Amino acid sequence: GDSQGMNAAVRAVVRMGIYVGCKVYFIREGYQGMVDGGDNIVEANWSSVSSIIHRGGTVIGSARCTDFRERAGRLQAAYNLISRGITNLVVIGGDGSLTGANLFRQEWGSLLDELLASNRITQDQRIKFKSLHIAGMVGSIDNDFCGTDMTIGTDSALHRIIEAIDAIVSTAYSHQRTFIMEVMGRHCGYLAVVAGLCVEADYIFIPEDPPKPDWPERLCKQLTQERSAGQRLNIIIVSEGAIDRDGNPITAEKVKQVVVDRLQQDTRITVLGHVQRGGNPSAFDRVLGCRMGAEAVLALMEAA
Repeated sequence: GDSQGMNAAVRAVVRMGIYVGCKVYFIREGYQGMVDGGDNIVEANWSSVSSIIHRGGTVIGSARCTDFRERAGRLQAAYNLISRGITNLVVIGGDGSLTGANLFRQEWGSLLDELLASNRITQDQRIKFKSLHIAGMVGSIDNDFCGTDMTIGTDSALHRIIEAIDAIVSTAYSHQRTFIMEVMGRHCGYLAVVAGLCVEADYIFIPEDPPKPDWPERLCKQLTQERSAGQRLNIIIVSEGAIDRDGNPITAEKVKQVVVDRLQQDTRITVLGHVQRGGNPSAFDRVLGCRMGAEAVLALMEAA
């Protein structure tokens, strides 16, 4: 997947790579481009990354790749890299991208042996390209990678969420409505928690802290208290991966049913979806992408 700030990272990798004397290539469309080869692997130059730092998404494309999950696909990817003399790889992505990169690195030696056995590469190439170094950068709005304080795209996604909820609050106030906002995050509730803090949400559901079995009663009690105190609206945030203590999903629809059935409140659901991953990156994500991209190149040079 993509996240805001990836282009800043791509730009930094290209320009830092050129600065230290490397030949830099784009691999377009993610692992699919690495498997397909051809025009998907093209040399980048300084101007290739001009005027992209402010753009959301990724200019070199991203794609789900079932081929790379199979050894035959990884074998072809290895051949395509060797054909272009590539021995250092920078991967920007989430759990799937980095897991795939780690597997590719682990298999590299055996993949080369297989290519040599089938006469697709020479013995000299086997020796020359014996090592593959990979630097991984976490590009994910979920902020769900252990050991990383902030992942590329998280700050921008938070801005999208807060802007959307701020806009909804005005209409919710007018009609005295309850709004249930579903946000992304998969198995991580960071976006829901931080957004909830910023918009004064009345209740938040996240995967890491499943509520007690009596959560419907607790929710209704909280909402009733807020209305009794003179509040004209309620905001409930549900992380897409929220579950109860039995592992059952707590969906926005289920929460709405509780509120409507027990409190008869005028209730609406808003699923923000891919709006959270779109738009221009924040200043923080632009700087983070630049710093990570430059460090990735330096780490590869050190390893080589």
